[in-house]
Amino acid sequence: MADIFDAYALADAWDEMFERPGEVRAAYEPVLAALQPIEPGELRFRADQMARSFTDRGVTYAFAGEERPWPLDLVPRILDAVEWDFVQRGVGQRVRALESYLADAYGPCRAFEDGVVPWRLLLGSPHFHRAAHGIEPPGGVRIHVAGIDLVRDEAGAFRVLEDNVRVPSGVSYVIENRRAMTRVFPSLFDGQHVVPVDGYAQRLLAALRAAAPERTADPRVVVLTPGPGNAAYFEHALLARLMGVQLVEGHDLVCRGNRVWMRTTRGEVPVHVVYRRLDDDFLDPLHFRPDSVIGCPGILGAATAGNVTLANAVGNGIADDKLLYTYVPDLIRYYLREEPILPNVESYRPDEPGQLEAVLDQIDRLVVKPVDGAGGQGIVIGPKADARTLERTRKAVAADPRGFIAQRPVALSTSPTLAGDRMAPRHIDLRPFAVNDGDSVWVLPGGLTRVALQEGNLIVNSSQGGGSKDTWVLAEGPVEGPSRTAGDGPPPPVVPRQLGPDGTPALVPEGARQQ
Repeated sequence: MADIFDAYALADAWDEMFERPGEVRAAYEPVLAALQPIEPGELRFRADQMARSFTDRGVTYAFAGEERPWPLDLVPRILDAVEWDFVQRGVGQRVRALESYLADAYGPCRAFEDGVVPWRLLLGSPHFHRAAHGIEPPGGVRIHVAGIDLVRDEAGAFRVLEDNVRVPSGVSYVIENRRAMTRVFPSLFDGQHVVPVDGYAQRLLAALRAAAPERTADPRVVVLTPGPGNAAYFEHALLARLMGVQLVEGHDLVCRGNRVWMRTTRGEVPVHVVYRRLDDDFLDPLHFRPDSVIGCPGILGAATAGNVTLANAVGNGIADDKLLYTYVPDLIRYYLREEPILPNVESYRPDEPGQLEAVLDQIDRLVVKPVDGAGGQGIVIGPKADARTLERTRKAVAADPRGFIAQRPVALSTSPTLAGDRMAPRHIDLRPFAVNDGDSVWVLPGGLTRVALQEGNLIVNSSQGGGSKDTWVLAEGPVEGPSRTAGDGPPPPVVPRQLGPDGTPALVPEGARQQ
């Protein structure tokens, strides 16, 4: 093996590239062969080149109070066709079950009447919005986009870690990771049948247009963003540009007569589908937080009247509550009459009799998560926590059992990651993105692989200092061209601020914005 792998020592976890020391898995053989002749200094140069490219394009994230280039490791994460077929079937099954649960929870509540899920789980959720009760979305779709977080356990089996069906983010990094890798490291793709990822925006647009209110001949779709100050603003702008739709802020929209209109210099034009990238609490100050200045007053009333579709739907937070996560296998059996394809991580429900005591007794051997946490915030990994943290967590769980779940620690699989001038194992997860058009659930080939860049760390979120990898799905045969050629690439990100000749906001190159 090349010098860069000489010191590579397998961790106490499933390794994605190596079956055992010196024995590479078949899917990774071409990648290892391409990496072996390259000197460590050359790899570091390419990594720095990629970071500069991300900075120039505005592909950054906020960490420790500063904007940093999006961290992308040079070694891809690879899934063969058989593995991916298993993953996409499992993700699709899970989305369909959660879709059924939302329709039930905001409708007849059969699962609660039948005792599959306790009433307290619904009524005690801060994301249960009575204003959403009875809304019948077109095609029955409430989860237009989902991000399902997966991990491999110690035996190499995929397990679901959590569900994200409110405003899942990160797909822009999937697209940008592939673009960067094909530019900076095109030789890695030689002879590889890697499934492209650049069809996502077209799939998303088709699903959003299919979700338009009935009798809408030519639906107008917009992307609603909180604004440039939002950490995911780059993604909002990228998706709007790739779909060819307008990127708007709350003040660009107005509701009148239970309909939504977009302001232009030539008058107002109707809007039929709003792909909103802000949380429920800030969406409509008439129904939620009255101090919100980034939403659109009256937009929920328009959705209730059936004149506009909100994607994702209001109230979806009850389906990605981490306590509801523990019931999803039962929901799959109840609604779909199927056995779960992807298992959960073994979990405890502290709000159930007997389980609170079990959690408190072994809190130093469990992972404790707040049910409403995001971005890795609030997670306590018992085996790595100090006595003070454990005692604080024990008191918090005892005071609010409904606010937490506990899971057994899973040694997330590892993947070779460039650390200085050598390769070292780092823990990773996978977030596949699913798009639901009402007829089928399509899963973007690959998804976002996040990597914990600190040795031994199990928190992969970028907000906690994590990075990412390009995720390859290998087709069984040739595919129709690469996702991006080495010399090609999309134009710079754009934001709508100037007005075009038709009076609608025109797309302006990012560099044209006033700072």
